[in-house]
Amino acid sequence: MQGDRISIFVVCITTSIILDKGLAAIFDVTTFGASGDGVLGNIIAHQNTTKWTWCENNSWLYFNGVTGLVINGTGHINGRGASWWNIIEIDPDHKTMHFNSCNDLQLNGVNLVNSSRNHISITFSKRVTISNITTIAPEDSPNTDGIDLSNSHQVQIQNSTFQTGHGISVGSLGVDATFATVENINIRNCTLLGTQNGVRIKTWQGGMGFARFIHFENIRLIDVRNPIIIDQFYCNGAHDCGIKPNAVQVSNVTYKDVFGTTASKIAVNLNCSDNSTACTNLLFQQINITSALPHQQTIAACNNAHGKNFSTLPTITCLKT
Repeated sequence: MQGDRISIFVVCITTSIILDKGLAAIFDVTTFGASGDGVLGNIIAHQNTTKWTWCENNSWLYFNGVTGLVINGTGHINGRGASWWNIIEIDPDHKTMHFNSCNDLQLNGVNLVNSSRNHISITFSKRVTISNITTIAPEDSPNTDGIDLSNSHQVQIQNSTFQTGHGISVGSLGVDATFATVENINIRNCTLLGTQNGVRIKTWQGGMGFARFIHFENIRLIDVRNPIIIDQFYCNGAHDCGIKPNAVQVSNVTYKDVFGTTASKIAVNLNCSDNSTACTNLLFQQINITSALPHQQTIAACNNAHGKNFSTLPTITCLKT
């Protein structure tokens, strides 16, 4: 019946398209073993984890090399992540939606629930706009980043909500001493509710490259554990990956109008590399992050972080000029 919501069960979809200029492609979900009309309905992952063997790049919905892709939706994409969360330590890095080398991408109005790990991953892409999306996962679900970005430029994320899970991440960058770049990222008008992290930049020791010209503005936080965090010692849950001679250069990062509550004492945590690759040109304006707990003050912590702050709570006196 027209207007009914229909659930579609899909194992994995891989899309690699080459189109002449001016042409469009419309895909029928039945091509991928689904049934029904998925325009207004739900797309649900297979609950059997062994079925993912066939999924390219460990991604359930994988889009590779598609230029000018536009995805608009109002239904839900359910990754059924609970099947993975107890075995995630021994399984590869899975993603619900992965866009690789997708320039001029527009993703709007999609609701993602319970990813096995990352909800949305953007890699090696340019001119990306993500708007009006929602991601939801339990707070203790492992590595369920709402969005994570790597090796991508000119990305806008706006008017979106991230409920529990791991929030918004730039990175991780530089794993296994690789060269990684992220540049001209604009994240604004977003709400993070009960997430483990708010707005995060994460890099591995030993990596190379840069993360620069990143702008966070009008970010609302509700009971977020790590509201503002730069972690240049990211180790994916391991206790100590060691200090390496190289690090990804983090610079020219702006935080403006970031406000709300945190479940932790440290509201701003800038853990930059110990070597010569410090975080530089960090700017904080109109920051107001208070504790969700009564009678507790919030603080900032810094390691080798350089920048300026204006009208911030907590005050970020640990910044070097």
